[in-house]
Amino acid sequence: MRIPRPRPRSLAGQLFAMQAVLIAVLVAGYALFTYVSDRGQAEDAAGRQAMAVARTVADSPSVRAAVRAPDPSAVLQPYALRVMRDADVDFVTIMNPKGIRWTHPDPTQIGRHFVGNTAPALRGISFTETYTGTLGPSVRAVTPIEDDDKRIVGLVSAGIRVEAISERARGQLTALIGVAAGALLLGAVGTYVINARLRRHTHGMNAAELSRMHDYHQAALHAVREGLLLLDGQYRVALINDGGRELLGVTGEVVGTSVADLGLPAPLTGALLSSEPRVDEVHLTADRVVAVNTSPVSGGEHRGTIVTLRDVTELQSLMGELDSERGFTQALRSQAHEAANRLHTVVSLIELGRAEEAVDFATAELELAQALTDQVVAAVAEPVLAALLLGKTAQANERGVELVVSEDSRLDDGVLPPDLPARDLVTILGNLIDNAVDAAQGSVRGRVTVTAYAEGGAELVLGVADTGPGVDPAHADLVFQRGFSTKPSGPGGRGRGLGLALVRQAVQRHGGVLSVAEAEDGGAEFEVRLPLRRGAAVVAEVADER
Repeated sequence: MRIPRPRPRSLAGQLFAMQAVLIAVLVAGYALFTYVSDRGQAEDAAGRQAMAVARTVADSPSVRAAVRAPDPSAVLQPYALRVMRDADVDFVTIMNPKGIRWTHPDPTQIGRHFVGNTAPALRGISFTETYTGTLGPSVRAVTPIEDDDKRIVGLVSAGIRVEAISERARGQLTALIGVAAGALLLGAVGTYVINARLRRHTHGMNAAELSRMHDYHQAALHAVREGLLLLDGQYRVALINDGGRELLGVTGEVVGTSVADLGLPAPLTGALLSSEPRVDEVHLTADRVVAVNTSPVSGGEHRGTIVTLRDVTELQSLMGELDSERGFTQALRSQAHEAANRLHTVVSLIELGRAEEAVDFATAELELAQALTDQVVAAVAEPVLAALLLGKTAQANERGVELVVSEDSRLDDGVLPPDLPARDLVTILGNLIDNAVDAAQGSVRGRVTVTAYAEGGAELVLGVADTGPGVDPAHADLVFQRGFSTKPSGPGGRGRGLGLALVRQAVQRHGGVLSVAEAEDGGAEFEVRLPLRRGAAVVAEVADER
């Protein structure tokens, strides 16, 4: 049988227990102090009261006259009982100098010897003491009765029982306990109200569950690779995880900083500041392509925004390679179709007995293909770029555009440094050629000219010119922004305005320069300059600064 684990005490229970213990300790301490203090004060007050009653009785002329009577008890007993009742004391005992009682609350004690000290009073000294007599422990005062000649003719003792004094102190303690109980009840009600409100805000979780949830929350934030960004109602960063910092390229403490002050690209900043939700919207950062999703958090008013970020840099590169492969496939399909036509032509010439013409036709086709390969490889010996140019040439020819490599191109194998990956070069040159082919397609004698050379061994220059309509000078800076395009949008309004933005991102990542100008044939000419010796340049700059 499995014994269920006890549920941790709720926060309200802990608060109430703490309040109860605190009030109990305070009440017990204060009660002890009050009881001791009030008891002492009550005994002092009782002593003063008893002394005042005793002195009043001793100074009474009727008492002085009664003590000389043949039967003092007959006169003094009723008088003593009235004084006890009116002065609120427990006993008034009047006696002769030998201590024989004339009065007593218990009539049977009259005529007996007084129980207590009388020696100081017989010397004419009034005093108080706590003594246990016939009525139990009491605080009593004893004073002498003097005649006109200052002779002691009797004694008076008035007292209040200790039990009565304790009852007075206990009454005050009871009142104190009542106040403490009221405070505890008020604290319990307040704790219940606060706990109910707190549970509404914490969805019924107690302190232990909140602590455990916080630990899970922190672990999840640091574990997920996707970026998470929480913005408050003023679009300030309320929370950001490690993935978000990496994808946005932000460092340092940014919590409490406005999104506009993070130094992000303008389109991305606008998307984060928008009150409308965004779904898988692609944006560029300094060196990444991210998919942005935003969802407002509202409860009658704008309370904030939840932003999720996904890194699609690799996905975008794979999509570009997939597009290239599709283009290669289409080009191969077209070439296969053309090759079949040429093969049928050769076979038909042979069947007609024109073998020499068939050989001449086939040789010319081979020389043309080989000449194109030789031209590209001779100009660009870098394998990756040469393969890219050959593939793009086939695609361009399929679309009725001539792609040529300029005579100024000269790029030997091994010139590119290791910190300039071939993938980035494919991204740069491939997107520029694709845009140029799109622009030149449909124009008269459409042509795209590619230039690639290393200038002085320190800088790689890539140029792509087309015979298209060109770029409006007013749009010279806008063409490199994500989303800007003069071409129709793809399905769903996507797929345009990203190529040149990716080119600029790659160029900036390697410390290069990207520019656009008017080509000689009236189209647009894009030029990229990338440093080949970044490490050496940095060392030289540091040396110059020193």
